[in-house]
Amino acid sequence: MSNRNGHSERPPRAPKELGDFTTTRRVVPIAALAVVIGVLASFVALALLRMIGLFTNLFFFQRWSLELASPADHQLGRLVIFVPVLGALIIGFMARYGSDRIRGHGIPEAIESILLRGSRIEPKVALLKPVSSAISIGSGGPFGAEGPIIMTGGALGSLIAQLFHLTSAERKTLLVAGAAAGMSATFGSPVAAALLAVELLLFEWKPRSFIPVALASATAALLRPQLIGAGALFSVPPHAAALSASGVAACVLCGLLAAGLSGLLTLSVYAFEDLFEKLPIHWMWWPAIGGLVIGIGGLIYPHALGVGYDVIEELLQGKLLGSALVLLILVKWTIWSVSLGSGTSGGVLAPLLMMGAALGGVEAQWFPDMGLGFWQVISMGAILGGTMRSPLMAIVFVLELTHDINLLLPLLLAVTLAHAATVVLLKRSILTEKVSRRGFHLTREYATDPLEILFAREVMATNVAAIPVASRRQDIAAAINGERRGQSIFAVVDEVGELVGVVTRWMLEQWADGDAPGADGADTSVLAIAHQAVTAYPDESLRAVMNRMAETGLTCLPVVQRENSTRLVGNITLRDMLKARMRHIEEEKRRERVLPISLIVPSWLRRSPGIPPSGQLASLAPGAPPLDRGGPLN
Repeated sequence: MSNRNGHSERPPRAPKELGDFTTTRRVVPIAALAVVIGVLASFVALALLRMIGLFTNLFFFQRWSLELASPADHQLGRLVIFVPVLGALIIGFMARYGSDRIRGHGIPEAIESILLRGSRIEPKVALLKPVSSAISIGSGGPFGAEGPIIMTGGALGSLIAQLFHLTSAERKTLLVAGAAAGMSATFGSPVAAALLAVELLLFEWKPRSFIPVALASATAALLRPQLIGAGALFSVPPHAAALSASGVAACVLCGLLAAGLSGLLTLSVYAFEDLFEKLPIHWMWWPAIGGLVIGIGGLIYPHALGVGYDVIEELLQGKLLGSALVLLILVKWTIWSVSLGSGTSGGVLAPLLMMGAALGGVEAQWFPDMGLGFWQVISMGAILGGTMRSPLMAIVFVLELTHDINLLLPLLLAVTLAHAATVVLLKRSILTEKVSRRGFHLTREYATDPLEILFAREVMATNVAAIPVASRRQDIAAAINGERRGQSIFAVVDEVGELVGVVTRWMLEQWADGDAPGADGADTSVLAIAHQAVTAYPDESLRAVMNRMAETGLTCLPVVQRENSTRLVGNITLRDMLKARMRHIEEEKRRERVLPISLIVPSWLRRSPGIPPSGQLASLAPGAPPLDRGGPLN
């Protein structure tokens, strides 16, 4: 760009107040609180694991012990059918007479608390949720501890946040910090826990929330070796880093098969939930019916009961083969989906890991030999990516569970394809469907708001009418009727164009008719009805202008120079904000060929329907002058 003298003109700079992030020093005390929450959540995770061990030993072995035990080793015979029923009856009573918030697998409840309750969780939920989950899993429920721990850790973070004078956003950060710390302490997966927070719970990608959450997760991981134990949760032999062509093809197929199973798992859980809704009995009794199905499944295949970390270990070591794998998938799938649909308390991660490993065991019999446990691990990650729709978390989670970095590339392929297939085929995941069924909608796509990157100068109107301060009522009466009615607010300026106030069209009309209070005289100046202006600057982001409109209730602001805050340069209205949205829509949907190379493509690929062809939106192109509106006041 050059001026009349041939010298290049620099584009206007963004104001110094703007930066890459909006985070302030407020993040320091919030991060300090998050570290404290990380310490406490580690002990909460330990307590929950000990409670699961206690109830497992009480229900299946009639002994007092806090050590985790496998329900598959019980000696109850057919009486095992009634153990899950007893546990489910206890949970039903706890839910009805304690809090129905303990129902479900934890993560949807945490999401609902974040989005709808200002990140507030009741103290009794923080107490009843871990106890009910321990009873559910200890009595044979085919669940993992991670969902309840995430909910319990989140409840701990929320309770601590409620003790301080914090905003809703800060409470959300501390709630999620507790949830991430609980997951990190349980699985020794601090990075995956932080990624789960970003992909599923925070609903933003900002340093103000990520820093406290990551520190809480790291704190829990540092304490885990002393409290729970060190090392990988599942041990697998190291695998080769290179992938052959057949290995790549098998990873693609693995991801697609996992996507198919993920979709069926999601649909089955909510299909059973719909069936339970139709039962003519109170929901308090539904878990008992689910418990009966669990008991029958445990009688058919005992290894499907409980958390099943030992079973996952056997799957990764290749100790289960053939029909045993298929039977494990079918039994675990059935009892898990029925019991979750009944509204009992439990998590989803461990069951998904088990079914994914079993599917991988079946695939290992047909796919290229990549080493012991390879396909089991890849399928575990793919199932997580397809079912939970958190692909980065799934990839890193499996790496942290196994400590085998050579699995990174095959995991990236399989998990991405499983995620892609389920995103295209299913509107919602198993975690968000429950929120939707309660009448709410959430989106898990994060993008830069166009209002953040556009400035007022790009959309404001510059050809606007202003009223001289010396104007009298008789001067306005004729002029107001002839002025175009698109402008709703007028700046009042002095002899040199300096802003001294603003007046609305309605006030001018009242004044012209002699109805304005305090301005009865014909010679009264327009200053009698003007009021102090709330202004915007040309170099302000549209988000800042929009926030000011929301705070003041105004829909039109005069724009003044930053260097001279009384020098009027234009007007910006709420309607002007739509120009930013239109530019974003154009970038998203309007297709055009940039390079002059003719390609034979189907007509439906050339341009999206409903978007004006190139040229009609030229005024919205980057660098175009602002759209003027309004006219002079006669």
